[in-house]
Amino acid sequence: MAAATRRLFHLQPCESSSEMSQNGFVEDVVAESESPGGCGLLHTSRKYLKLKNFEEEVRAHRDLDGFLARASIILNETATSLDDVLRAMLSRLAHDPHNTEPDCNLRLFMAMLFTDAGAPMEGKAHLLSDTIQGVTATATGVQYQQSWICIICTSKALQKRHVCISRLVRPQNWGENSCEVRFVILVLAPPKMKSTKTAAEVGRTFATMFLDITFRQKLLNTRTEEEFKEALVHQRQLLTMERQRSSIGTKGYMNSISIHKSPQPPKHKDFLPMGKGIREDIARRFPVYPLDFTDGIIGKNKAVGKYITTTLFLYFACLLPTIAFGSLNDENTNGAIDVQKTIAGQSIGGLLYALFSGQPLVVLLTTAPLALYIQVISGICDDYDLDFNTFYAWTGLWNSFFLALYSLFNLSLLMSLFKRSTEEIIALFISITFMLDAVKGMVKIFQKYYYDNFGNHHEDSTSMVSLLDLGTSLNTSLNTSLHTALNTSLLASPLEFTSVSGPGTEHPGRETAVLSLLIMLGTLWLSYTLYQFKKSPYLHPYMREILSDCALPISVLTFSLICSYGFREIKMSQFRYNPSKSLFEVAEMHSLSLGAVTSAMGLGFLLSLLFFIEQNLVAALANAPENRLVKGTAYHWDLLLIAIINSGLSLFGLPWIHAAYPHSPLHVRALAMVEERVENGHIYETIVNVKETRLTTLGASILVGFSLLLLPFPLQWIPKPVLYGLFLYIALTSIDGNQLFERVALLLKDQTSYPPTHYIRRVPQRKIHYFTGLQVVQLLLLCAFGMSNLPYMKMIFPLIMIVMIPIRYNLLPRIIEAKYLDVMDAEH
Repeated sequence: MAAATRRLFHLQPCESSSEMSQNGFVEDVVAESESPGGCGLLHTSRKYLKLKNFEEEVRAHRDLDGFLARASIILNETATSLDDVLRAMLSRLAHDPHNTEPDCNLRLFMAMLFTDAGAPMEGKAHLLSDTIQGVTATATGVQYQQSWICIICTSKALQKRHVCISRLVRPQNWGENSCEVRFVILVLAPPKMKSTKTAAEVGRTFATMFLDITFRQKLLNTRTEEEFKEALVHQRQLLTMERQRSSIGTKGYMNSISIHKSPQPPKHKDFLPMGKGIREDIARRFPVYPLDFTDGIIGKNKAVGKYITTTLFLYFACLLPTIAFGSLNDENTNGAIDVQKTIAGQSIGGLLYALFSGQPLVVLLTTAPLALYIQVISGICDDYDLDFNTFYAWTGLWNSFFLALYSLFNLSLLMSLFKRSTEEIIALFISITFMLDAVKGMVKIFQKYYYDNFGNHHEDSTSMVSLLDLGTSLNTSLNTSLHTALNTSLLASPLEFTSVSGPGTEHPGRETAVLSLLIMLGTLWLSYTLYQFKKSPYLHPYMREILSDCALPISVLTFSLICSYGFREIKMSQFRYNPSKSLFEVAEMHSLSLGAVTSAMGLGFLLSLLFFIEQNLVAALANAPENRLVKGTAYHWDLLLIAIINSGLSLFGLPWIHAAYPHSPLHVRALAMVEERVENGHIYETIVNVKETRLTTLGASILVGFSLLLLPFPLQWIPKPVLYGLFLYIALTSIDGNQLFERVALLLKDQTSYPPTHYIRRVPQRKIHYFTGLQVVQLLLLCAFGMSNLPYMKMIFPLIMIVMIPIRYNLLPRIIEAKYLDVMDAEH
């Protein structure tokens, strides 16, 4: 006999033709009309439901426990018609001593259980409005399980959920697909319920249990309500154990999807022999290396348009932060590392990484933590009278030395200890740093142009009034010519002050600060609106995708033009440019003492921890299973390549670079083909495949290098507020999909709006909030060190990242059960 597949089948009215097409399986049902001699067509939608997972979904057990506490069971129902059976069940619920409903209108509920407008009448055929029924897929087709039916009803008159099960004395024939009904399950629930507590979810719980023919046979043999309840409890235990047995066979495969997702810590033998990980990475990636240049260009599935838009996105996403951090480094190092050097280092490092890396979808960038380290190094050089270029070079070389050791001894395997929750804390911390950089920049602009100039304006106005009074008194004693000349000279002064400051004026006014704020918010608004435009119904889908991919360059160019041409008379804050400065300066390595070199080694070690965590963590996020990358990973080789690249950058006084978040996941998303699915009113996006190519990062790095020719014009026409708007845009888009942020948002949502995610189904709500609170505490601890005003505290925040590993493995399981922690750390 061919193997059969058992499934649940949900029947409910279909409201539109689009809904019918989404459900995919539609049957036309002809029903008699209430009017004499009339008839009409009624479409009913049929869709498959997933079986309830009694091992992982907490609500499955709670639904049954709640039912057993106030059970409504009718063991020997003698009624033969569906109407009479439902009336008997509703009457049992109305007279139940546990029932606290203020009013139970029998006629109202009978009307709602059927699709007919009025109450059911004897002798008429009726269609139930919402039911769940079991089906079995066999080699001969789909067969209905006709011995039971689950009826669902939602009413505003209810305050809580009710379940009643009726066992009929003999099988009843109630129409097609219901020819031998012995069990009727009635589920009533109010409409405003949490997504896991709805009538459909409760019905799915009991329908999953009744799907087993052996279980139904046991229920037929029970004689009392207590035996009936015991059979329900026993069936729950069987379903839980069956799920555990079926999951054993897939564990090994799921744990080996990606090295950073394996729950087992690596063993000592995994780190030997030396260089094993690098050799395996090269052997894995080298055979597909030519495809990294030809995929999407040659063949059927061409993606030239997506490559162009992604390259433009990467160009602006890399160039603008490079300018911003280059300007910050220029201020912190007194011009030793300026914008030109930062752009040159970004282009060279990105170009080498795009050509030789094992995972070219990862984007390299100089970041805010690296700018903090450079500031600390500059401060040490000022305090101890050291040459900055030499001390910076030694620190970078020691950093590269330790990174090379990490890669040779396969230490990237340690990233398997970082769970998803830890990764999300660090990712959210990086997003917060982008937001704070934008806020700090805007605060500086207001302090410089708004508050200071407001005080100067008040003083100048007072002096102007006194001068005008003096002119009035002189007017009475001097002749007409002197009077005219003096008034002309005095009135010229206030006009000079009150006129709007142009690009060449020395004292810009408060309008600069206000315009800067508007430009920053406008850049954020336009870029994020265009980014979300692909979800709108306007224009052609291809045009929507182009506008979404080009959201960043469009917004930057738009508001740069508005600021430069529309408000050209208002002076805006711009980055400093020194064309006479040499671009490449080789450090004099022999000029430092042994003690200074040893100090640089300590700084290099702490810096290597930051590089190690950031590089592997961002690569792990880019290679996450939900991204469906197929060409393999290269964690160890990429770490060694980062060490080589930064060695050269250190010697020539160029800023360091490493894998950047959120640019790398955003790059993967830009190259992905995505489809949407709807579940319980919530829209989810699923990545179908990703074009794994080197052409986008290669093209973006070349364009960044050519940008040196655009200094000072027109790059200096990009005002700093546009860069701050870019930071806010990157932070906002990176939060999308962050599970920690989503769970924090749950605290502000109505429970009926909770999305039907895997952890909502499988973890008690109280445990979810506990876990979220503990993550927030870790995030605040990371922010306290990483954003501290004390420079030396900022240096040790990579150690705080490492401390999160024992917190996750040793502390959190003492507060929350390990099985719940594993569910919330799971991908889906």
